[in-house]
Amino acid sequence: MQIDAIQAALREQALDAWLFYDHHHRDPIAYSILGLPESAHVTRRWYYAIPAAGEPRKLVHRIESGRLDSLPGSTGVYSSWQELEIGLDAMLAPYETIAMQYSPRNAIMYVSMLDAGTMEVLREMGKTVVSSADLVSRFEAVLTDTQIASHYEAQKALDEILAEGFREIGRRVRPATGAPARVTEHDIVQWLQEAMRRAGLVWENGPNVSVNENSADSHYEPTEASAKEIKNGDFVLIDIWARKNRPGTCYYDITWTGVVGREPSEKEQQVFEVVREARDAAVQVVKEAFYSRQPIAGWQADDAARAVIGEAGYGKFFTHRTGHNISNTLHGNGAHLDNLETHDERLILPNTCFSVEPGVYLKKFGIRSELNMIATAERAVATGRVQQELVRI
Repeated sequence: MQIDAIQAALREQALDAWLFYDHHHRDPIAYSILGLPESAHVTRRWYYAIPAAGEPRKLVHRIESGRLDSLPGSTGVYSSWQELEIGLDAMLAPYETIAMQYSPRNAIMYVSMLDAGTMEVLREMGKTVVSSADLVSRFEAVLTDTQIASHYEAQKALDEILAEGFREIGRRVRPATGAPARVTEHDIVQWLQEAMRRAGLVWENGPNVSVNENSADSHYEPTEASAKEIKNGDFVLIDIWARKNRPGTCYYDITWTGVVGREPSEKEQQVFEVVREARDAAVQVVKEAFYSRQPIAGWQADDAARAVIGEAGYGKFFTHRTGHNISNTLHGNGAHLDNLETHDERLILPNTCFSVEPGVYLKKFGIRSELNMIATAERAVATGRVQQELVRI
């Protein structure tokens, strides 16, 4: 935990304190930022207040009085609910404006962990509770130089695996000799997984290989039982993500599309070009903001991509946000490029990584073009290979 850095951030934002609160591991963000063990047995409420200046304060139940012993600060204890409220009021007495894992109207649900009852108690005590969303981004999404380097390690390996995966589809569908082998979406998923293991990568679920109408389902997951066969003439989408198999490494996450044994149809080509232009519009607005040292929020980058797709007449077919934060988890706690599912007002911070992945999903096929960006203090750049044409498989 970075007490000095947290206190400096609180002063910058004119906040009196950041109050962490948990019961039964309801707030995983608190455990991550404070460095608390996620496996700890927590059956009673605990509170930890970091002030903008001065010593942190703790409030814990007597039968779990050691739960916050790893953290600095003075400790208060309680048993009854009356004693809890008296202790909480005393602990927070010096503070008026308090940041918590809360989002007004649940606008950014990723940080909205605070329950309504606790909010009522705090308001009755005269506290003004504000969202910790930007603080969470600062202490959860900002990457170290080592983590940024690990992103590029994953990028190099995964770009090569994806390119070879498309070639593997071609080899199976159109073998040099003999009859074509039957190959399904699930078969290629397994091939990609094995290639990633050999490259020393780890991942969550997936990857996703989608054929024809399945590519129009942006979260399609092929199984051995339900997977479609991949044939000559098909349209294919591959969404793949992984990180190096070491603690703290950063993910790389990309989506490419292509056609098997033919040229794209006029419709496929048109939709691909629209999606590509939308992707590039979001990339450009982020690049320009960082080049000119102007703050940019996630919703602004989403708007740039969504405007292109809307003007092309495909707005209703772009059914998800433009991008998400990327860190040691695939969907991190920093700013998402989103003004559809949420109005994400969190700023895109230096030394953060995020995806740019607009898509158009029609009845017979869907196209998504996903790349990653890393922002630094001076600039924002796309990482890895950037798809410019539909892959001819």
